[in-house]
Amino acid sequence: MKRENDKEFWGMLDEIVQKSKIVIDRPKGSRHPKYPSFQYKVDYGYLEGTSSGDGQGIDIWVGSQPEKIIRSIICTVDVKKCDTDIKILYGCTEEDTTTILATHNESAYMKGILIKREV
Repeated sequence: MKRENDKEFWGMLDEIVQKSKIVIDRPKGSRHPKYPSFQYKVDYGYLEGTSSGDGQGIDIWVGSQPEKIIRSIICTVDVKKCDTDIKILYGCTEEDTTTILATHNESAYMKGILIKREV
């Protein structure tokens, strides 16, 4: 079901990403600083100069697709931290997207849902 404001929502996300510097602080293959058994399978970082619900920069996954566009987001809920968040998927292939979604659903404390951009 397409809603009237979808185009504006995605356009605003595009604008924020275009205006911001992407900082990859957890490159593909690196380990989580608090949970060393967790390895990042796709580049992960944040948008410098932005803020999300946790007071940090907006989270972004940067995939292997040469064309860097936002194709989807993942909304997460974390019962351990008692928070919610969105993660931008930027330049992600279907395989990247599947991997990232699985990552957000492998913990008993966090779950995520994928929202795809209609084109």
